[in-house]
Amino acid sequence: MIAGVVAVVLLLATAAYACGGGTDYGAGFWDLTAGGAERGRRPRWLIDHAMEPVWEVNNVWLIFVLVVMWTGFPVFFQRVFTTMWLPLALAAVGIVLRGAGFALRRPVQRLAGRRLYGAVFAVSSLLTPFFLGAAAGGVASGRVTAATTASTDAWANPTSLLFGLLAVAATAVLGAVFLAADARRFDAPDLDRYFRRRAFGALAAVAVLAVVTLVVTHGDASHVWHGLTHGVGLVFVIVAVLATLATACLLLRPSGGWSRVTAVGVVASAVIAWGMAQRPYLIPTSLTVAEGAGAHTTLRWLVIVTVVALVFVFPAVALLYWMDTHGELEGLTDADLRRGGTGDEG
Repeated sequence: MIAGVVAVVLLLATAAYACGGGTDYGAGFWDLTAGGAERGRRPRWLIDHAMEPVWEVNNVWLIFVLVVMWTGFPVFFQRVFTTMWLPLALAAVGIVLRGAGFALRRPVQRLAGRRLYGAVFAVSSLLTPFFLGAAAGGVASGRVTAATTASTDAWANPTSLLFGLLAVAATAVLGAVFLAADARRFDAPDLDRYFRRRAFGALAAVAVLAVVTLVVTHGDASHVWHGLTHGVGLVFVIVAVLATLATACLLLRPSGGWSRVTAVGVVASAVIAWGMAQRPYLIPTSLTVAEGAGAHTTLRWLVIVTVVALVFVFPAVALLYWMDTHGELEGLTDADLRRGGTGDEG
C-alpha cells in the first residue's frame, strides 16, 4: 500500500517537472528557431525576461524525482541508470550546459560570445528533453530488465524515439503558450501573435506524434498500449485530448491565464496517463511497484518528507510563480538604479 503511495508521489513529481522544466525547455526551443540576430532579437528579449526570475526553481522537481526514485525504488533506479546511462548522461550534460549558456549569454559584451552561449543554451534545451523522453520510452517498452546491458537498443527504438520527439514537441507547446501570455504582460501584442502561431504548430505536432505513438506502442509496448486504451489510463488520455482542444480554442484570441492552465493540463495528463498505463509495473512487465520498492521504513519517511514538502516548499514555489506571472519579479533597469542612487544621496 505505502509503496503505491510513493509511486504516485514519484509520478506526480515527474509530471510537475515535465510542466515546469518543460516550459523552460520550450523557451529554449523557440530561442533556437527564432532566426538570426536581428530577426530573433525581440523573441529572445522576451525569452530572457520571462525566464530569468524562475528558470532555476524548476530543478527542484527533478531533484525530488531523483531522491524518491533512488531511495524509494532502488532496484528501479539501478536498472534504469545502468541501462540508460548514456541518454541520461547526455541529458545531465545538457542541463548543465543549458544553465551555463543562459546565465552567461547576457553579461557577455561581444556578439560572438553571446551567439556562442546562446547556441549552447538553445541546443541543450532541445537535446535534454529528447534524451529524457527517450529514456522514458525505453522504460515504457519494457527494455530495461535485470539482464539488459547498456546498449543503444534500450533507448534507440521506435517507442523511445517517439517519446523523445513528443517530449520536445510538448515542451515547445508549453514554452510558446507561456511566452504568448508573457508577451501580453510585457505589452508586446506582436509577440503574443508570434508565439500563439507557434503554439498552434507545436500543438498540432503533439497531436500527430501522440497518434503515431499510440499506433507504434500497440506492437512495441503492448502493456502500455493496453493501459492507455483502457481504465484510468484512458481517462487521462481523454483529459489530455480535451485540454488540447481547449488550448487550441484559447489560442484563437489574445492570450490569458487560462491558456497556461490548459497547456499544463495537456502535458500533466499525458504523463499521468503513461504512469497509470504501466500499472502495476515500474518496468513493464518485469518489475512491479512492490518488487522494486525499498524498505518499509524508508518508504514511510518518504511519505513524511512529502507531506513536509507540501506544507513548506509547495506554497513557496506557488508564491514564486504567482509573483512572476503578475510582474512582481522584474529586474531593476539601469534607470531604476540611477534613480535609487540619486534618492540615497539626497
